Amino acid sequence: MKKKSFSLISNDSKSAVKIEKGELISYQKEGVEFIHQKGNKGWRNSDDEMFPVIGPTAKNNFRVHTKKGDGIQDQHGFLREMKYLFISSDKKTAVFRKTYAKNTQIKNSKFPDKSSEAFLFWPFDFTFEKRFTLSNQSLNIDFIINSKINMPFMFGYHPAFLLSNSGKETLQFGDVKITLETILKTGSNAFPVLHSNKITLNNIDKSNLEITTTGFENFMLWTEVNNMLCIEPITQYTSFTDQLFSDKNMHLSKGENRFSVQLKIV
Repeated sequence: MKKKSFSLISNDSKSAVKIEKGELISYQKEGVEFIHQKGNKGWRNSDDEMFPVIGPTAKNNFRVHTKKGDGIQDQHGFLREMKYLFISSDKKTAVFRKTYAKNTQIKNSKFPDKSSEAFLFWPFDFTFEKRFTLSNQSLNIDFIINSKINMPFMFGYHPAFLLSNSGKETLQFGDVKITLETILKTGSNAFPVLHSNKITLNNIDKSNLEITTTGFENFMLWTEVNNMLCIEPITQYTSFTDQLFSDKNMHLSKGENRFSVQLKIV
């Protein structure tokens, strides 16, 4: 049987990470948990990825127009429907990968209750690699997307963080402070933080969490409850567009595309 769960321990033994099937399910510092726990109210996952699109595609009849033909994609893309393959690990690192062959049909778990599309596909080959590296100071999550040059895509990382359930947490970027109440009022569109690569979650009952990114340049913030918050690095905030998905409003692949997220407890 293949190993499904992995534990990482920092050199000073003060930080610990648990990963299950490529999903970050725990990040603790001196025994204090910072990741939303699966099964608690709020969201069914602890982390996930949005690729090759971000946002709802129903307005576009689930079609994304490209020069290689239309792809069928549901909300936030179909990468989350695929399973990670374990590549390697040691005490401080773990690497996982998803590989996709163009036009392969992927079963849509939202069909038929929440979607009219039973199968999803994309007219491009790609590999998607996710690497965890734990140090005494931080947890780094690196993503490497390989494809043919000019493949269109959007990409977002979707982690969820554990809150006090008091509703008093705030977020800080630059001189701007955002309350949890503001995020709750924004609703399903999620609250945008644009042109920023660093944001800090100011916790009430424990140390703060600083999130620094490379390659994304934006965040969106989402929750419907007081006990968790999704702080999502994204390449694009699609709620500002008409969401007529096409390669005209997407990133174009450089061949190898690198993104990184650093979680640091401060």
